[in-house]
Amino acid sequence: MKVENSAPHKVVIVGGGFGGLYAAQKLAKAPVQVTLIDKRNFHVFQPLLYQVATGGLSPADISSPLRSLLKDNKNTEVLMGEVTKIDPERQTVKLRYREISYDSLILATGVTHQYFGKDWSEKAPGLKTIEDAIEMRRRVFIAFETAEKELNPEKRKEWLTFVLVGGGSAGVELAGALGELAHGTLKEDFRHIKTSDARIILVHSSEHILPTYPPELSKKAKASLERLGVTVKTGTRVIDITDNGITLKTGDNLEQIQARTVLWAAGMKASAMANLVAEATEAELDKSGRVKVTPNFHVPKYDNIFVIGDLAYYDHIKGKPLPGVAPVAMQQGQYVARLIQSRLKGKTLEPFRYIDWGNLSVIGKHAAVVDVKGIKLSGFLAWLFWLFIHVFYLLEFDNKLIVMVQWAWSYFTNNKGARLITTPGEQPMIQYEDSNTAYNGLANGKQDPVAQTVTVQ
Repeated sequence: MKVENSAPHKVVIVGGGFGGLYAAQKLAKAPVQVTLIDKRNFHVFQPLLYQVATGGLSPADISSPLRSLLKDNKNTEVLMGEVTKIDPERQTVKLRYREISYDSLILATGVTHQYFGKDWSEKAPGLKTIEDAIEMRRRVFIAFETAEKELNPEKRKEWLTFVLVGGGSAGVELAGALGELAHGTLKEDFRHIKTSDARIILVHSSEHILPTYPPELSKKAKASLERLGVTVKTGTRVIDITDNGITLKTGDNLEQIQARTVLWAAGMKASAMANLVAEATEAELDKSGRVKVTPNFHVPKYDNIFVIGDLAYYDHIKGKPLPGVAPVAMQQGQYVARLIQSRLKGKTLEPFRYIDWGNLSVIGKHAAVVDVKGIKLSGFLAWLFWLFIHVFYLLEFDNKLIVMVQWAWSYFTNNKGARLITTPGEQPMIQYEDSNTAYNGLANGKQDPVAQTVTVQ
């Protein structure tokens, strides 16, 4: 509806991910006042988080300060904070330190990990944020470092066993990167272990990994992973995870794997914002906690409260919910921004149309699968296409340049330069055994020096 007063229309955007950021950028020249709120002061390019987790890129390579990205938007302010309450009647959102009023509210806070009712978050970290990626990187490299010091062959094998849960794009790309790490990047770095002895196991509950891809591409992706030394277990579910192992079920068969590092890439649930929305607006949530929205992305009872991106359950195109991928959030953010501008002019906007550019996943050097507009590619050509698309969508020029240089360096040297353990965490305790204990698994056939009975970190 057309606004008659002269005060600028106030748009509050909660969440600086793809949806919120693209909405803010689309409103840059609109006659509105925009406030973007996020718990962090930066936007992260989530599709490349797995490269941070495996030491290929540094966090800053795929992150951009929100203030920098929006500094040319003279109608926009950025606030670092967390929304704790929504009052749709007063049209305010409450932060811990103040209230902010709005005329239109866009909620785009994304999702977090879904453990299907199990308390596995500490034992199997997921990969949704920079903090997650840094923690995953710490665990991966601590595992190799601990294996290097471990004298007991069975315990050493536990540290060199990595289990990844979830065979979607995130799990497949993470498994491929770990395979490259163990069989390429690290193979000359250690003296007492062969990193190529590492067991990397990818577990997926469905019949095929990459279930949204055509079956022939899923099979090619599996073959590429196996060439990198990754064992792929499909039709397999996780029953339990402990500090040093995981229990799997395939059909009627149970299998226990002793593994010190379990990484999670299966399932998602909406962020806590969804519950705030449901409580304030009586909006309905789906089984993953996402907010069910109308064809124009607003909640049913309030046409000025929009929910977009992974936080939204949108099933108004062919009756199927849109996938939780970056292009969906980008297009939704732009659409809602156009819708707000159309309303201010007293006009209507055509229904939302999602342009599906397809799927693409990388599986190590020279290997990827691409399904774009009916064009199915795999191998080297698909890998080049994947490289181009990801560099193209990075938001800042310096990020594009740095990532291209890092990838070129890694391509020619097989080296990943961000293999850092930077976050605090208790290092595993190892009891050194005396020299009479069997320990004959040293790399290069070297004899281990006489060990003393001491505890080291």
